[in-house]
Amino acid sequence: MLQKIKETADYILEKTGFNPEVGIVLGSGLGGLVNQVKVEHAIPYADIPGFPVSTVQGHGSKLILGHLGGKKIVAMQGRFHFYEGYTMQEVAFPIRVLKYLGISQLFLSNASGGMNQNFKVGDLMIIDDHINLMGINPLIGKNDDELGPRFPDMSAPYDAELIRKGMHIANNHHFRCHKGVYAAVTGPCYETPAEYRYIRTIGADAVGMSTVPEVIVARHMGLPCFAISIITDMGGTDEVQVITHEEVVKVANEAEVRMTTLIIELLNSLNAHS
Repeated sequence: MLQKIKETADYILEKTGFNPEVGIVLGSGLGGLVNQVKVEHAIPYADIPGFPVSTVQGHGSKLILGHLGGKKIVAMQGRFHFYEGYTMQEVAFPIRVLKYLGISQLFLSNASGGMNQNFKVGDLMIIDDHINLMGINPLIGKNDDELGPRFPDMSAPYDAELIRKGMHIANNHHFRCHKGVYAAVTGPCYETPAEYRYIRTIGADAVGMSTVPEVIVARHMGLPCFAISIITDMGGTDEVQVITHEEVVKVANEAEVRMTTLIIELLNSLNAHS
């Protein structure tokens, strides 16, 4: 795998000559952040050796390299999911490549279903921990010690200082923003009422179908992570709600401006200490 990672990273570096500092992964309906990027290069996933191609409505399929918030960034406009039929290793492969492009921090976003009764549709949630309910882990298989340790520590999967800064920015803007636990399931179907109750009971505030495999791989390689969810629907309530992907994307699009503001200011805050 390491050879394949290096070959893909080398292709991107040779094509662009661009050395990003921060990686950003954009989820369902959240690809509009790239409109704020001063784009230097945009490469379709289909042109990148070894890259999967996103098949989900609401996801772009481009790697964007440019400047945002005073930082050189590489953004994945659209991610890959286990439910699309990719292996966990394929889902996480782009994160490995971003690390070999030179990033030192990883930001991730997603659309998720809220279960905390204090949440409302359209709220932001900064993830401070997660529960992997996918029944599989991207690190299963032979470990390559050059990538990371066989048994990586996960006591702090999300960076405490980035969380603190993110909450401070949200409070300054009076955004409805919470800290919470994200549970990852495989999808692609949304949860049943009983599943929502179960996931809430075991300690999760929101549930989604992504992010956790990417964070596991990032932490395996020593990358600090910051992740934010847009709460696009509420589950586990007494009132049964019918959820559609179109509604999820619509809410994500509406809340995207707040998430974009938070991420840009968080990137700017990194400059103050670099």
